Amino acid sequence: MDLMLRDGDYEADGRGGVRTVAGGEEILQRVLLRLNARRGALPWMPELGSQLWRLGRVKPAQRLALARQYVAQALEPEEELEVEEVRLEEEAGRGRLKVFLRWNGTAMTAQTQWQDRGEGDNEEH
Repeated sequence: MDLMLRDGDYEADGRGGVRTVAGGEEILQRVLLRLNARRGALPWMPELGSQLWRLGRVKPAQRLALARQYVAQALEPEEELEVEEVRLEEEAGRGRLKVFLRWNGTAMTAQTQWQDRGEGDNEEH
């Protein structure tokens, strides 16, 4: 069981506490955290996160192969997960990443977005 995160903040349960998640919902929350956090951004947990933010800095022809590599690296600690497929959809400098997973025999899909390097995204972490 874990605490529910929404838009980077804990979600209230309406009774003065924090909503919890378990099972598949907890797994998807951990997957999205690992995919969206920049790998190496937390000095006390340098292995947490992914390098997906780099996709906008490479040629479009290289993005899918790198996305697969970055997803596998980010989700490696989640031993109970199997990555079945990674898809990229791109339009006007924005991309959507879909990761199809299997957890304890259950199919799951995690989805996140990325965009080409823009203003303020020039430094490497």
